[in-house]
Amino acid sequence: MREPTFLVLTALAEEPRHGYAVIEDVATMTSGRVRLRAGTLYAALDRLRVDGLIEVDREEVVQSRLRRYYRLTGAGEQSLAAESARLRLQATIAESRLRTRRTTLGGATA
Repeated sequence: MREPTFLVLTALAEEPRHGYAVIEDVATMTSGRVRLRAGTLYAALDRLRVDGLIEVDREEVVQSRLRRYYRLTGAGEQSLAAESARLRLQATIAESRLRTRRTTLGGATA
């Protein structure tokens, strides 16, 4: 799973959100490191809907513009949980190897 997809699913895991709220939440989660562009976000949302990982929760009109809220589906929740577990395992392996490296090098970081 690509990082933007993971972050969009993560943003929707807490509660339904509209597109701009997803963009803001992703920026907050990543301390500004990832800034989704609207085109990227809406292409991802369309793909995630087709894949059955998200669905439209509701729509409302705000200042004469349609605001569509999306929510995670059961399949989306399972996919996000599986990817979280995969990333956790990879991080654990990396941390273990770094500890081994430090031990082998006698604490040196060269």
